[in-house]
Amino acid sequence: MALLAVFTLSACTTITDLHKDVSERIFGAEPANPPEALTEIKQTASAKLLWQSKAGEAGAYDFTPALEAGYAYLTSAEGELAKLDVSSGSQVWRVSVGEKVTGGVGVGGSLVLVGTHQGAVYAYDVSGKLQWKSKLNSEVLSAPKYFDGMIIVRTGDSRIYGINANDGSRKWVYDRTTPALTLRSSAGVVVDGGAVYAGFAGGKLAAIRADNGKVLWEASVAQPKGVTEIERIADITSLPFVDGPLVYAVAYQGRVAAVDRTNGRVVWNRDISSLTGLSAEDARIFVSHAMGSVYALDYTTGKTFWRQGDLKNRQLTAPVPMGNWIAVGDLEGYVHFLSREDGSFSARIKAADSPILPQMTLVSANTLLAQSRHGGIYAIQIK
Repeated sequence: MALLAVFTLSACTTITDLHKDVSERIFGAEPANPPEALTEIKQTASAKLLWQSKAGEAGAYDFTPALEAGYAYLTSAEGELAKLDVSSGSQVWRVSVGEKVTGGVGVGGSLVLVGTHQGAVYAYDVSGKLQWKSKLNSEVLSAPKYFDGMIIVRTGDSRIYGINANDGSRKWVYDRTTPALTLRSSAGVVVDGGAVYAGFAGGKLAAIRADNGKVLWEASVAQPKGVTEIERIADITSLPFVDGPLVYAVAYQGRVAAVDRTNGRVVWNRDISSLTGLSAEDARIFVSHAMGSVYALDYTTGKTFWRQGDLKNRQLTAPVPMGNWIAVGDLEGYVHFLSREDGSFSARIKAADSPILPQMTLVSANTLLAQSRHGGIYAIQIK
C-alpha cells in the first residue's frame, strides 16, 4: 500500500479517498515507511553543485529538464516555461502558458512543447513565442516527444496521439482499454527508429509506428497476480529504455524484461519491481527497485552484477549512468553516486530540501540536472 503511486480510478468516493491517502504517503512530506538513515561514507569521488535556479513548484506532477543546443527548458505546475543557459543557469526567457502544466517539457524540430491539465499541447519556438495549440481529449501527464515532423503525445487515459509538428493538427490516435484500477503515471513514450515504445497498465509494452499509429507488437512484461485489485496492479509506470536490438521495461509489482525490438519476443525477465524505472549503458541494466535498492544486471541474461541495498524507502529516481558512476536522487533531496563496478557509494551531495523528481537529465559525461518537487533546478558535477 505504502508503495503505490497515484491511482487512476473509475470507482466510488471511498476509493477516491484511498487514492488521495496513498498519494500523500508516497509524495508528501510524511512517507508511511521512514527512509533508511544515511550513514557516513568514504568518498572516492567529489560531487559539487555548479549552479542552481528556480523552475517552480511541481506539485503532484513529474517534470524533467529537456536539453537542446546548450540550453535547458523547464516547466512548473503553475504554468511557467523557462529557458536557461545550461553552462551557467542564467535565465534566457520565461513565459506563462496560461494554464496548469502537467505534462513536462519536450524539445525538437525547433519547438518547445508542454502539455496541460486541460488536455492541451502548446508549442513554442526557441525564442519563447507561441506557435500553435492543440486540444486533446484528456490531461497530458508526460512530456511530448518530437520525431520526424510529428509530435507524439500520451494522455492520462492511455491514448497516444500523433500530431503534425507544423500546425498541431491530429494525424492519428492509438487507443487501448485499461483496467478499472491502475497507477496514475507520468511515464510517457520513447521514440526510436520510427517506432514509439510505451508501457501500460497490466504490464504491457507496445511498439507503435510513429508515422501512422499502427501497432507493431505488444509484449507482456508482467502478469497481474494476487486476490485483490490492488494486489493485481502490475503497471509499467516508467519509460522503457532502447539499447541496440532490445528494449527494456520494468513494471511495479512485476518484472524487468528485455524484449526483442523486431518482434516483441521477451528474451529474458526476472522479478524486480520499480516505480521510477531503469537505464542501460555498456552491457549493463541499472534499475531502481520500488523498495529502494539499486540493481546492476547483465543486459543479455538479467543476471545480477551487484545490488546496493542501503537506500531503503528513500524513493529513488531512475538511475543515471555517468561513466564510472551511477547517480540516483532521493526523497530528501540527496543525489547519490554509486560505483559502476560494485555499487558502493562513491559520493553524495545534498542538492535540495524536497524530493528529487523521478527522471534526472544527463548534461555531459560528468554533469547532470536534477529538478526538485518544490521547484529547484540543480546542476551537479562528479569527478
